[in-house]
Amino acid sequence: MSDQYDVIIIGSGQAGKPLSIALANAGWKTALIERAYIGGTCINYGCTPTKTMFNSARVAYLARRAADYGVHHGQVTVNMREVRERKQRVVEEFRESGLKGIKRTANLELITGNAKFVGPQEIQVQLNDGAVRTLSARKIFINTGGRPARPQLEGIDDVPMLDSTSIMELDELPEHLLVLGGGYIGLEFGQMFRRFGSEVTIGQRVPQLLGREDADIAEAVLKVMEDDGIKVMLNTEAVRVKRDGTKIELTVRTSEGEHTLSGTHLLVAVGRRPNTEDLNLAAAGIETDKQGNVKVDNQLKTNVPGVYALGDVKGGPQFTHISYDDFRVIRTNLLEDGNATTDGRLVPYTVFIDPQLGRIGISEAEAKEQHLNIRVAKLPMTHVARAIEMSETRGFMKAIVDADTNQILGAVVLGVEGGELMSMFEIAMMGKLPYTVLKDAIFAHPTLAESLNNLFMAMDR
Repeated sequence: MSDQYDVIIIGSGQAGKPLSIALANAGWKTALIERAYIGGTCINYGCTPTKTMFNSARVAYLARRAADYGVHHGQVTVNMREVRERKQRVVEEFRESGLKGIKRTANLELITGNAKFVGPQEIQVQLNDGAVRTLSARKIFINTGGRPARPQLEGIDDVPMLDSTSIMELDELPEHLLVLGGGYIGLEFGQMFRRFGSEVTIGQRVPQLLGREDADIAEAVLKVMEDDGIKVMLNTEAVRVKRDGTKIELTVRTSEGEHTLSGTHLLVAVGRRPNTEDLNLAAAGIETDKQGNVKVDNQLKTNVPGVYALGDVKGGPQFTHISYDDFRVIRTNLLEDGNATTDGRLVPYTVFIDPQLGRIGISEAEAKEQHLNIRVAKLPMTHVARAIEMSETRGFMKAIVDADTNQILGAVVLGVEGGELMSMFEIAMMGKLPYTVLKDAIFAHPTLAESLNNLFMAMDR
């Protein structure tokens, strides 16, 4: 016999948790299944812990730069155990807050265990206490997220590999951190641990860092990494890895042949994969792509009636804010009798290197590939008064404008508080404001925001 619910939600991430509360508050008998911690990747392994540690690293960086501001002090040291404990306190605060919200919600039952499909509308849960329960519902939502991918690399099973989760549990500072991957995760952790005091080498298989960015952005990010003392190797393919006593030897292939890099720790940051293997999706007939991502339409419906997928598990942009917007799509359609879709939604993101990289809309390269008639506005941060006053002048900002309509099609900011500045472009794009409004707007002086005046005035000269 199965326990009957109106809705079952598998996973308590940034779509599943708010959806469970919204549906329960609307009177639906709701089961929320979570095998580990409330909050999913963002709170437990992603945004919250990494950005907490990032700020510890930034304090160390600023402390070492104090003389640039006329401030002098003694030697800067980093205690990794204290950094980790601070990170964990913040994570547990967020986690407990989420759990309290669930517990005080009527019509919502939290079930802890591993879920799998045994039919299109039936779920079996191996509870964490060893018991087994079977649940059924007319609607089921999959929000199981993803995890770090493991590369097919000779010797990888024989070395103590770190990923984006385990590296945050180190109590001791790596002497030399080798990083496989020059994407968001590799760069954030690479710069973070360099600022903590590690020697860092990053290997990137393709010709540039951050493959989806314009070449000028990638080159500027490379300069930031190198200025911070990080060795970056592009067009570098990992061949094999082995352990040699306390060292890890990574053999790579470049245009000059094979080389062996020696480090004390290895971070693998080569992407993520969906958590779908344990769900027994075949029992329900749910389709996935070759990578295991659950296939959905623009309203997040799978091919099985009544079954939906939200967040990272469905592939596409893997950001917390996209997961939360998935929740809004479902809430609008189920509870507000709407017709929301994922079509045409803006996808902002910020890479939390320092300076931050914030991007919204299309890139210059994408605009040219689409043969759009564009104008490009570009301003180095060395021309931004507030950045000069802060001694934070690395990077630049760039906006892509439709030459016929003056509408902003995309923007990227590599600079101090780049994510916040990018959001100003996004608001303008949401409001369909022509760039001329920002060019002529009155912003408080001296702020980073007023740089939008100069950015667009430079384009008109």
